[in-house]
Amino acid sequence: MNNSDKNTKDSSSPSVGRGLKAGIMGGAGYGGGEMIRILLNHPNVNLTFVHSRSHAGTPIYEVHTDLFGDTDLKFTNQIDWNIDVLFLCMGHGESKKFVEGENIPDHVHIIDLSQDFRLGESVDGRKFVYGLPEWKREEIKKAHDIANPGCFATAIQLGLLPLAKAGLLKEIHTTGITGSTGAGQKLQATTQHSWRSGNVNAYKTLSHQHLNEITQTLKALQPSFNEPLNFVPWRGDFTRGIFVTSYLYCNLSLAEAYKLYHEFYDGHPFTHVSEKMIDLKQVVNTNKCLIHLEKVNDKLIIHSIDDNLLKGASGQAVQNMNLMMGLEETAGLRLKGVVF
Repeated sequence: MNNSDKNTKDSSSPSVGRGLKAGIMGGAGYGGGEMIRILLNHPNVNLTFVHSRSHAGTPIYEVHTDLFGDTDLKFTNQIDWNIDVLFLCMGHGESKKFVEGENIPDHVHIIDLSQDFRLGESVDGRKFVYGLPEWKREEIKKAHDIANPGCFATAIQLGLLPLAKAGLLKEIHTTGITGSTGAGQKLQATTQHSWRSGNVNAYKTLSHQHLNEITQTLKALQPSFNEPLNFVPWRGDFTRGIFVTSYLYCNLSLAEAYKLYHEFYDGHPFTHVSEKMIDLKQVVNTNKCLIHLEKVNDKLIIHSIDDNLLKGASGQAVQNMNLMMGLEETAGLRLKGVVF
């Protein structure tokens, strides 16, 4: 970049009135497919290109077959820099190489869906703002580039932010189960239907890669928090969605806890606090996160759910784009859940 620090937008940013031009790097995977679906139907965006080295020249609908009849775009191995926003839907480690290796014009805003910039890294003069709107909405509005949170990290953090803001965090125990799309499209033994169907198992016990970004957020909100975050993730035998349950010692009554959560998320269009038990189908195919609380003796239990491909990835990335580019926060994201 030509400027020493491109953390904030300049006067060359496009006005809300004209259509934004967007490109996607890594459009053949699950996250890329969701990004294509959202942007094709976004009222303020023109999807200019979708990059894929392995599928260059192939119609998008031949890879994402549900898009047959929706677009005639083909994957390309060329990059058109006549865009406003570039979404990086690439593998972990690939985004940083791309930003370091390409001469990306200053006017192009980057929203990265990998873990490469989530801990505050700056590359080529670009400072990536952590894109959790329920925490950093005002910073996102002023940002030039965004590091999109991880899927488990989103669900866990949204369940804990109100307690962190109130300084009430103590040692946390968390379990979470995710669908098979969370592992990506690369064929592995644990992603095959014959292994996954009717099966559940734990993995990366107490060592999941999202722990660093979660801890970073919680300590920013509650600097005194130095207790363990004990997280056990599970692979589920369904395709999409995340169900997280966290619990900790808490002196609040259930009524006081609900008041805290309702007040914290007031004005946030996609995170909702339910006083009835929640279930995964309420959020699948949406950009919502739902939260439900329980109190058992001296423990507060927080259930939080989202769609790992939407609020946990591409949907949240578009929410960040909307905020960053001065659009309505919900634009293109009023998606209906699949109940049956």
